[in-house]
Amino acid sequence: MDLQSIKNRFNIIGNAPALNHALNTAVQVAATDLTVLIVGESGVGKEVFSQIIHALSARKHNPFIAVNCGAIPEGTIDSELFGHEKGSFTGAVDSRKGYFETVSGGTIFLDEIGEMPIGTQARLLRVLETGEFIRVGSSKVQKTDVRVIAATNRELLEFTQKGRFREDLYYRLSTVPIRVPSLRDRKEDISLLFRKFVVDFAERYKTTPVQLDEEAKAILINHQWQGNVRELKNIAEQISVLSKTNLINATTLQGFLPDQSRFSRMPILAGQNQGGEFANEREILYKLFFDMKKDVTELKKMFVEILQNPSLAGTAANFTRESILQDFTGHEVDNTHQHFITPANNSAAALPVLLQDNDMHQHEDIEESLNIIDKEKELILKALKKHKGKRRDASLDLGISERTLYRKLKEYDIED
Repeated sequence: MDLQSIKNRFNIIGNAPALNHALNTAVQVAATDLTVLIVGESGVGKEVFSQIIHALSARKHNPFIAVNCGAIPEGTIDSELFGHEKGSFTGAVDSRKGYFETVSGGTIFLDEIGEMPIGTQARLLRVLETGEFIRVGSSKVQKTDVRVIAATNRELLEFTQKGRFREDLYYRLSTVPIRVPSLRDRKEDISLLFRKFVVDFAERYKTTPVQLDEEAKAILINHQWQGNVRELKNIAEQISVLSKTNLINATTLQGFLPDQSRFSRMPILAGQNQGGEFANEREILYKLFFDMKKDVTELKKMFVEILQNPSLAGTAANFTRESILQDFTGHEVDNTHQHFITPANNSAAALPVLLQDNDMHQHEDIEESLNIIDKEKELILKALKKHKGKRRDASLDLGISERTLYRKLKEYDIED
């Protein structure tokens, strides 16, 4: 089957070289039983590639199942994948077959494989190497014949270096890696995709397809598209439904596109590609607290400069001695130590004019604890308290998955 026929069959739009290379690799590996690792950002269509591989394989008439590893709680993922015996844990009122048992002879697609717990990774490695697994609560070894296709939007090799992913499993999964390009890396396809989407939505909503003028096309092509094809499709649907005119100019289009400046304000770790994603939420917190510490240090330096040169303090005449220290150091003032001389009037001379060197060093040395683990634990406790112990709401507020929150609760021994 030629490449264009495959694109037509699976509704793939585009002719970017990187996209064609990924498709050719998928076609070549489909006829084998090799394990495949599909890598790409969220929204690029990794699951479509797994469907192509299965549909062109000798297993095409057997079951295919897609499993999102990040959406299954850590405590139940072993049972979901490998099954369990009756009474093996609280709530196991009956024996249950897992996916590796029910899909035997077919293909299982493990999406977000980077979110799989370490213990489950060991079980998966055994399946890949020997085709054997054991149900939870059982001692009987069972055989399965399943082809595994995994996908991730993370850099698993970095996860192996941090102990979050087994190195032996990584190399076992990536027998044949397929990297699906982001929409930013296939700009020549953006206009084609947008046109296809607006025509489809016009047919669905019984309207006339919208069109973009040249300036709007340029903006569309140069947009960052953090959500990739999924985001482009959503924008096309919004415009098709909400636009009051069929010809979209730059101003109208900008009204539908998200503000790209918010992405530039996101904390980026030193040496990290801005188009990439954070390895985990702890790195984000670490960067935030590091910036906070740096800002406080700069404010302290400014405060010392004002003390040494009162002529710089013209705009600070209305601050009391307590508010100055609180604003710049974040600590209460000890009123028993007279560091300031405050005239009765509100002139600029009302600023501090006397500060002993040892007192200055004392205030510089006082610093809030910036231990990242303490701060992360504190944020989790606050989120749980705010949402009255509801993990799902707390995880959404924290910006992490519910499974990750569950792991953090165990890691920090938090009882919610």
